[in-house]
Amino acid sequence: MITNELTERVTGWFAGRLPAEWQSAPAVVTVDREEITVILSIADVELEGASDAAMAEARAGRASAFREETRDQRMEIAREAQHRFERKVSWGLAIGEHRELWTHVSAPTMTRLRQPQRLVLDTLVDAGVARSRADALAWCVRLVGQHESDWIAELREAMDTVADVRAKGPAA
Repeated sequence: MITNELTERVTGWFAGRLPAEWQSAPAVVTVDREEITVILSIADVELEGASDAAMAEARAGRASAFREETRDQRMEIAREAQHRFERKVSWGLAIGEHRELWTHVSAPTMTRLRQPQRLVLDTLVDAGVARSRADALAWCVRLVGQHESDWIAELREAMDTVADVRAKGPAA
């Protein structure tokens, strides 16, 4: 389980390690068992009277330039973090309405499903929503995450409280 303490340590380390010019807002850092994802926020593009399409392209262009210009330094920071926290580091960028995730871990997950659950996945594949059962399962997980985010956040808070209580308990 990922504790608040670990997330705070990782977030604090990145806050101190990332160059200030890379951040128009603090980086959003997410930690799980395999990966640390760092989403940087940079200043938005200023184009007076530009159309939505022009703004979208300007933001995509700035994101592309930022990615290339910072690649070597991001790789060095990632190596340090991977050594320190024993997790892969993935990077993304937020600029105005534009969001990109450049690298990320796609971790395999094994599960056993009964026929009714397999039929749900097969329906998604047959309907063209997903290419495979694995894609269909990932689609279902994303959907639950979007629609049940408040419940999942509450569940995570409860798990953090349990971890805190366990840590305060007697040593074995």
